[in-house]
Amino acid sequence: MQSTDLGSKESGKIWHRKPSPATRDGIIVNIIHNTSDYLPKVLRFLNAAFDSSGDCLIAGDHHGNIYVFDLCGNRFNLVQRTAQACTALAFNLHRKSEFLVALADYSIKCFDTVTKELVSWMRGHESSVFSISVHGSGRYAITTSSDTAQLWDLDTFQRKRKLNILQSVGIQKVFFLPLSNTILSCFKDNSIFAWECDTLVCKYQLPAPPESSNILYKVFAVTRDGRILAAGGKSNHIHLWCLEAKQLFRIIQMPTKVRAIRHLEFLPDSFDAGSNQVLGVLSQDGIMRFINIQTCKLLFEIGSLDDGISSSVISPHGRYIASIMENGSLNIYSVQTLTKEINKPPPPLVKVIEDLPKKKGNSGDLKVKVTSGRVQRPVKSRESKIQTRILKQDLTGSLEKKENELSDGLNKKRLQILLKGYGEFPTKYRMFIWRSLLQLPENHTAFSNLIDKGIHVAFLNLQKKYPIKSRKLLRVLQRTLSALAHWSTIFSDTPYLPLLAFPFVKLFQNNQLICFEVVATLIINWCQHWFEYFPNPPINILSMIENVLAFHDKELLQHFINHDVTSQLYAWPLLETMFSEVLTREEWLKLFDNVFSNHPSFLLMTVVAYNICSRAPLLNCKRKDDFEAVEDMQAEVDQQRAEDEAWCQKQELLHRAEEARREILLQEEEKMTQQRQRLAAVRRELKVKEMHLQDAARRRLLQLQQDQREMELRRLDDEIERKVHMRDREIAATAKDLEMRHLELESQKRLYEKNLSRNQEAVAKEMKENADAYRQKVDLEEHVFHRLIETDQTQNQKIRKWEEAEEKDFHLKSEKKTAALSDASRRWFLEKEIHDAQHPCDKGEPKYWNEQVASGCLPRTSQLNDISEMESLTQISLNQRKMHWDAMEQDLMERVRNLRQRLVTQAQNRCQTPHLLAT
Repeated sequence: MQSTDLGSKESGKIWHRKPSPATRDGIIVNIIHNTSDYLPKVLRFLNAAFDSSGDCLIAGDHHGNIYVFDLCGNRFNLVQRTAQACTALAFNLHRKSEFLVALADYSIKCFDTVTKELVSWMRGHESSVFSISVHGSGRYAITTSSDTAQLWDLDTFQRKRKLNILQSVGIQKVFFLPLSNTILSCFKDNSIFAWECDTLVCKYQLPAPPESSNILYKVFAVTRDGRILAAGGKSNHIHLWCLEAKQLFRIIQMPTKVRAIRHLEFLPDSFDAGSNQVLGVLSQDGIMRFINIQTCKLLFEIGSLDDGISSSVISPHGRYIASIMENGSLNIYSVQTLTKEINKPPPPLVKVIEDLPKKKGNSGDLKVKVTSGRVQRPVKSRESKIQTRILKQDLTGSLEKKENELSDGLNKKRLQILLKGYGEFPTKYRMFIWRSLLQLPENHTAFSNLIDKGIHVAFLNLQKKYPIKSRKLLRVLQRTLSALAHWSTIFSDTPYLPLLAFPFVKLFQNNQLICFEVVATLIINWCQHWFEYFPNPPINILSMIENVLAFHDKELLQHFINHDVTSQLYAWPLLETMFSEVLTREEWLKLFDNVFSNHPSFLLMTVVAYNICSRAPLLNCKRKDDFEAVEDMQAEVDQQRAEDEAWCQKQELLHRAEEARREILLQEEEKMTQQRQRLAAVRRELKVKEMHLQDAARRRLLQLQQDQREMELRRLDDEIERKVHMRDREIAATAKDLEMRHLELESQKRLYEKNLSRNQEAVAKEMKENADAYRQKVDLEEHVFHRLIETDQTQNQKIRKWEEAEEKDFHLKSEKKTAALSDASRRWFLEKEIHDAQHPCDKGEPKYWNEQVASGCLPRTSQLNDISEMESLTQISLNQRKMHWDAMEQDLMERVRNLRQRLVTQAQNRCQTPHLLAT
């Protein structure tokens, strides 16, 4: 094991000679960091994380020094000094050179490993961040502390959402599920919720674990395909949840030496399509054990009791394990070295027993050697060499034997004999025999390089053309086809390649390396002449099939020719699908047992044989379309037959299972009966013991009660004495308090009396002042009232006198006018009589009248008629004035009454006011 001390260097080599890790521990290098201060000190590593390639590792110590270790380039670099301990690290951001680090001041910073500059500084947590989960796209990150989880946008480094919970619940971990937009949140009460990343809508909640498990989850791990969740805590049990079915499907019990689980991590495998089968379990003893979750077997372990592990991270491709040890150093393990013993091929199926050659000597010298593995021949004696011709024959035989010898001790001739006898290879060893027959190289490095190139552009939308219900099977097919396309460009344009590879992908879906190498070997050895007329079907191969058919069944070939059916219709569909659409699974496996065991031309003969076996329905077809209907019908018939056989097998298995369960039930019932009898006897013994114990307990209880009563009596006596003493002391204190209170009351009483007398004097003085002011106000109002009355009376008298004078003047003028009119009337009458007498013929007015009228002294004759009307108008005017004065008199009287009423009211109030003030 190599050890590297970083010291004060900022860059350098990780190791100085090519690492050769031992199989036992698998450690590539041990990295430590010692300071060169006056007192040497070891700087402890706290956290580590791999990038997406798996060949670059970032690690930080408790002084804030962050290093990047390039395991492929054998270089390390100091990329940042934060001056405070880091609590979490994360790589795999959208920009590959950036990484996130959570610091002891609860902040998160983003740095660039190339420029070594600060990219962003994110704040928002109020406690230490212990987990950072980055989305597969690198655009989002979730940081988790004990009280909250926050979702960040890594393009803008802005917080999108914040998850707040009750402090009594607490968060264990919040992280993204791989290959999805789902966030999984795990809380301290064992509740687990799944949320949609974009809308943060709750998708589902896992049911509560069974009460019998009695485990509080603390650590979690998810497979790369996001289907299985492993959870553990302070127990030696591990719960495996199926996230698709949302149920607990397995509980794994670790060895008894495991009391608590500190960390869980699935070991990735490039050939398992993300359905990881190996789980790393770090326990309280510092040992990380790797187990197979299907077989529940312990595969290997790292760490020891003396050199324990604090935490571990595994590279995405599963080649390296980086473990932070309890002593603060960093160990990097090689997974390939640790699994070397596990990945050995199984022992050979065929074991050969051979006799030693006969000797002329004593028969007791003969020995029989039993070996496993390659067939070993006994050493020939010198006597067996007879002549040159025989030696040549032996040489030819040895060449033939070498050709038939396969890896792992198998012999091709013997396998052919076995196949001819049984018609197929044993199901248990079929895959191993195929690998030996095809002599697969199992080149992990080359296949990993092809896989690392990603999905080929020709197969990005494979699911649209070939919809497959199983997502796992689709991903394996997509990866296998992409690897073939990266291996040879022609396969990216081969339309029938998915049909050819699908049956092998379905068979080897759990081992992608073997699947790829089987398909590649098949193409090289059995399909090597298929591409001479590419992109057209292989006319040369189809012509060979047609020639063979012509030799064995001319009638069938002539029937094909008569109906314009070419070999592209009756032979090529069988070849491009490798018979997978016309044979059941068992029949197809038997066929390829023979194909891989014989010459490559055997596959062409199989096509001819299939057509000859189907000659009866083929000869009945009279149109070209009928042949294509026959092909579909044959496929349906085969499928129906396979379904029927599967149903029958399933029914038989169910029947056997039912019988087995009935036997188990009978056995269990018998066991239960015996158990009940034993339990009844045990109950009787326990009942007797319980009665004795109850009697003894009752006696002890009575004695205890008596002692308690005596103690209570003594305690009551002490309490009474204490309370009597306290009462006397309280009485004395109360008496003193009462005296002081009495003195205080006396002083307050005198103070109140003094204040009262002072207030009474002020109130009396104020009342007197108010009464005088009110009296003066009343006198002033009375004086004003009397003057108002006098003024009104004087005005009334003046108005009456003035009206009487006007009335007298009017009467006088009226009388004068009336007298003048009467005199004028009499004078006019006399003159009229005189005029009439003197001038009897003249009917005009008298001269005197005319002169008076002209001068305005007398009215005209027409006006004399209006005198009576004027007199009547004068009388009307006098009546109206009289009514007006009567109304004015009434109004004045009403005002006088109101004023008197107001004075009376004020007088009453004046009488009541002193009483109110005195009160």
